[in-house]
Amino acid sequence: METVHKIFFKKSSRMNEIESDSIDLIVTSPPYPMIEMWDSLFSNLNKNIQTALQESGFKAYNLMHAELEKVWCEVVRVVKPGGTVCINIGDTTRTINDNFQLFPNHIKILSFFQDRDFVVLPSILWRKPTNSPNKFLGSGMLPPNAYVSLEHEYILILRKGNEKRELPPAFKPRYQSAYFWEERNKWFSDVWLDLAGVTQKINVQNENRSKLRERSAAFPLNLPYRLINMFSIYGDTILDPFWGTGTTTIAAMLSGRNSIGYEINSEFLDNFRVELKSLKNTSQSINNKRINEHIEFINNYKKKGKTPKYNASNYGFPVITKQETEILLYSIQDYREKEAKFTVSYKKFEIE
Repeated sequence: METVHKIFFKKSSRMNEIESDSIDLIVTSPPYPMIEMWDSLFSNLNKNIQTALQESGFKAYNLMHAELEKVWCEVVRVVKPGGTVCINIGDTTRTINDNFQLFPNHIKILSFFQDRDFVVLPSILWRKPTNSPNKFLGSGMLPPNAYVSLEHEYILILRKGNEKRELPPAFKPRYQSAYFWEERNKWFSDVWLDLAGVTQKINVQNENRSKLRERSAAFPLNLPYRLINMFSIYGDTILDPFWGTGTTTIAAMLSGRNSIGYEINSEFLDNFRVELKSLKNTSQSINNKRINEHIEFINNYKKKGKTPKYNASNYGFPVITKQETEILLYSIQDYREKEAKFTVSYKKFEIE
């Protein structure tokens, strides 16, 4: 098996390289409106935003979302009918003109897609552990003017149209893409407490340039990896219109899916290439972890006096449901690059 991964270094407000109704799944995390680290990016897109930030928080908030919506219009165009859109977004808090308030980014995005006939499905909250010892803001221990701390983000899940995606009966790639019963129970919970945000400190190798990004609690690899396994099958194409450091592309590679990414800053590519050097080891590690956790689950299941009814045909270990019997994991063998296009080759994962 091979997968192909293309990266276009341009604005994603015009994704002319992608045909309409051709993308199976979108997994992305855009710049969050009203977070200071993104002010300059939004202001470069619309010069009125910098002025608005000095005058009215919600005026700036609306202008920033208007820029994001140029990309969302393209998302509406390219995703297949029945295809899924997963957007990781956090609400933000900020003081503008001495007024501390919440800016509900997730509501703005949901409203945009609802107005374009997307079906809004239940969202996932993932809670990011905080390093701060103080769980409050404002007046400390004295009521009534303290504020609740904001420690979670949303994974918005939307489907294009009222009809589910159609696949041929007994379509083999679908059954081989199955996840384990216990993974389903964990992944499809509406609250994820087991993922921690990661710190990004990415430096350009040039003394005349400043650091590209320093950001705490960026989404971890396991987040897009889960979503890709939850909402796509082998051979599908995943799009990330806000590619950034390429986490979604790496997750697609590890999952045996194709991918497309858009990013305005081509300097991220060098850091991405560094990450790829450990791709084979990461692939082996993730597969080993999934299998070992499943075998541990089955052993505990048996200790409770229960007997699994089925066996995985490719591996021989027990599984809980018939839908899991064809599950097949792939290990990455190698990858090659040509002009920001990466081709990844795979072999069947064998249990060590």
